[in-house]
Amino acid sequence: MTLPGITNIGLIGAGHIGSAIARLAVRNDYTVVVSNSRGPESLEELVDELGPHASAALAEHAAQVGDLVVVTIPLGRFREVPVEPLEGKIVIDTNNYYPGRDGQIPELDSDSTTSSALLQEHLPTSRVVKVFNNIGFADIPNDAKPVGTPGRRALPVASDDDEAKATVIALLDEFGYDAVDVGSLADSWRYQPDTPAYGVPADADGMRKLIDAAER
Repeated sequence: MTLPGITNIGLIGAGHIGSAIARLAVRNDYTVVVSNSRGPESLEELVDELGPHASAALAEHAAQVGDLVVVTIPLGRFREVPVEPLEGKIVIDTNNYYPGRDGQIPELDSDSTTSSALLQEHLPTSRVVKVFNNIGFADIPNDAKPVGTPGRRALPVASDDDEAKATVIALLDEFGYDAVDVGSLADSWRYQPDTPAYGVPADADGMRKLIDAAER
């Protein structure tokens, strides 16, 4: 059972996090189109594993055909994300800032903005939602549990678009997770690396406490 209006999920990036989200999406009857910087041929093994509801393409095509698109590439390359194909679309952002990998980004070093806000600036007509950045890739398919499971894991979610956020929260519920609404993209620092909520499994009440404990 898929959400109304969302059948195809495009993934820009097919590393550990992207592959895990693709597995979860296929498990829940979505069609996925995966892409990476090395080209579709490098994704044959993943596509074979995912089965008939998966295909590989260039990032531009994944962006075009996805009803919802996941951006899961190293943050330092966020300006490579295609802009026009994502116009008006919900874009899930899983990225985190690691200076040793991404290079120094002054706006993030000074805490004047957040990594997701930078992606939103790059994609001005898209609807960016921050989620899946504070969970280990192996946990993404393994920790998903049916609705009503006691202690079901909760993931924090932030966006400047309330409708897009509500859609992603519904998708998380379908995927097997509760959600904690953290607010706008400006608030998404509360579950970035080196905060109490980063990488720590918790149910909704526990996650809210971890989010509230975050300090800059």
